[in-house]
Amino acid sequence: MPGISPIRPHLLITGRPGIGKTTLIRHVAERLAPQAAGFYTLEVRDAAGRRVGFEIVTLEGQRRLLAHVDFQSPYRVSRYGVDLSAMEAVAVPALERGLAAEAITLLIVDEIARMELFSRAFVRVLEQILASPKRLIATIQQSAHPVIEQIRARADVELWELTPTNRSEVLARLLERLRAS
Repeated sequence: MPGISPIRPHLLITGRPGIGKTTLIRHVAERLAPQAAGFYTLEVRDAAGRRVGFEIVTLEGQRRLLAHVDFQSPYRVSRYGVDLSAMEAVAVPALERGLAAEAITLLIVDEIARMELFSRAFVRVLEQILASPKRLIATIQQSAHPVIEQIRARADVELWELTPTNRSEVLARLLERLRAS
């Protein structure tokens, strides 16, 4: 694909929970919208402001609850039950459409973490993205997981850590990097 460097085309954003990874990825998606496809996750809060779940939102505007404290599921992360059908009905098809579309050059994933990795279909489409000429920009959990370690070890992946110190400058640097290659 013209204009994409064969060296480290995939950018992964990591950082501690609450540092602003999702906010960063949403800003990237907004600025590169016509050439991007994928999804991000939003926290779901109750009336008292407590986090009770997570919702998937595609760049096309589809939404579905991914995890909730009230979900009964064999797939659990902390206190959240995970609805795999949400990944497989909303997030995976959004990524597949992006892979198939010629106009899409960038695939956005928020996030690569235990919740999402329960889905074999998600892991499969992630592998297809990494093998394709399209770029991936994704948030990725810091803690270890076999799939995450395999992705981090790839020669075509560059890891960026978001911190309180660099948070305000990373968006501009990231957009510059994506536009330059």
